Amino acid sequence: MVSRRPFYIVVALLYILGIALVVYRHVAFDVPLWPGEYRNVWSAEAKVEFDANGGPVMASLALPDTQEGFTHVDENAASPGYGLSFVTKDGITRAEWSISSATGHQELYYRTDMLSDPYAKALPVTVPTIDKSLEKEPIASAINQILAAAKTRSADAFTLTREILKEFKNQEQNAALLAKYKKPAYLLVEILNQADIPARVVRALNLEDGRRRQRLVDYVQVFNGDKYDLFDPNTGVQGRPENLLLWEYNTTPLLDVAGASNSQVTFSVIKKLVPVNKALEAKFEHTDMLNFSVDMLPVEEQSLFKGILLIPIGVMVVVFLRVICGLKTSGTFMPVLIAVAFLQTQLFTGLVGFLSIVGVGLVIRSWLSKLNLLLVARISAIIITVICIIGGLSVLTYKLGITQGMRITFFPMIILSWTIERMSILWEEEGPKEVFKQGGGSLLVAVIAYLAMSSGMVQHLTFNFLGLQLIIMATVLVMGNYTGYRLSELKRFKPLADELHKK
Repeated sequence: MVSRRPFYIVVALLYILGIALVVYRHVAFDVPLWPGEYRNVWSAEAKVEFDANGGPVMASLALPDTQEGFTHVDENAASPGYGLSFVTKDGITRAEWSISSATGHQELYYRTDMLSDPYAKALPVTVPTIDKSLEKEPIASAINQILAAAKTRSADAFTLTREILKEFKNQEQNAALLAKYKKPAYLLVEILNQADIPARVVRALNLEDGRRRQRLVDYVQVFNGDKYDLFDPNTGVQGRPENLLLWEYNTTPLLDVAGASNSQVTFSVIKKLVPVNKALEAKFEHTDMLNFSVDMLPVEEQSLFKGILLIPIGVMVVVFLRVICGLKTSGTFMPVLIAVAFLQTQLFTGLVGFLSIVGVGLVIRSWLSKLNLLLVARISAIIITVICIIGGLSVLTYKLGITQGMRITFFPMIILSWTIERMSILWEEEGPKEVFKQGGGSLLVAVIAYLAMSSGMVQHLTFNFLGLQLIIMATVLVMGNYTGYRLSELKRFKPLADELHKK
């Protein structure tokens, strides 16, 4: 008989080590065990990319600072081989990288940490100068017609801006002509300047947790005396949206690169919970070698790991429901991948998309079975079919104005194809009852795993405490050692229980 002692020792060590790591990170670094007790810090990373021509390179990037709703608490940059300086001129600070010689594709990183602070006050803002451009016909006439109509219904700079944006919709011909001339934000600034109203285009970053490779959006900053407000030139909405960070707001280039080509800058964002005292002191201990945490990585990788670290939670749910409860699923860990897709699509949209894809796929698979194709060709055809179904549903939902529907592209296409194949074979061999049993079990497990993985508490713990992964592993090993009756099998003893109850 094989001794179980090594197994129990390993499980005990995993529990002890996992709990110790969680306690250490909580005590030593003051990371909260419960979300909501601490302040939000948005970590935004700019990734500068360009192709160097082989000679000296100079790159300059506009930087954000303390502003309404956000306090700038920390910044750092990664630029191997480059000299880096933060240059301040006329109250404007920019990051400047330089190198004597560089060739090929280059990547530079700058990261800023902005504390969500409702009491934050922006630095003094200088009013931009008014630049009246002399346009040629028919551009000048189109601008004058829109401005003249808007002036009759306005009283100040803000109301005039709103009316100009309305006129873009009322005067469709003029709007279409001007749209080919300039981008909406720059066009609005030019029209306001014609009315002697100072305005400028500012570049802003939408702070959304876990977003990667996004670009800045244009807003128009309109001044009315010593006050100003923001306008969205595309929607006409006045006011500053929540979680909007102004990145470039001094009428300077966002990125200026000399000695290179194909330059661009993209942004990644992640939200962190930081203890109040540490946030206010602006001291983050990322350089501590004992601080083995995900927040030491670049923001783009942090966003990726935030989702990856949730997968063990889904795996634990699958093990419990299959080993302890005895639920049948189509595929072992297919429900976990579906649950991960649900995190991107939201539950209702994901359920509708999953049922639609599998339902249509089964119908097409039944037709393919009549063609007597080889397995490889049949699976390939199903994969192409699944892709076509997902593409068609995305286009259909977009046409209907349901933007959530476009996220069904997050479904694992290969896994869905094999699921359709297995269900079709199961239908032929066992009948529809077994198909619905396994399919329904898979969907139930996926929903339960989604509910566990979408919990704010779970997301907070898995991201901030890597030791939790060891605890989950130990729990999975314990459940894997279970050899007793599954809960679903207890119904076999119901007649015996009823008979004993009668006695």
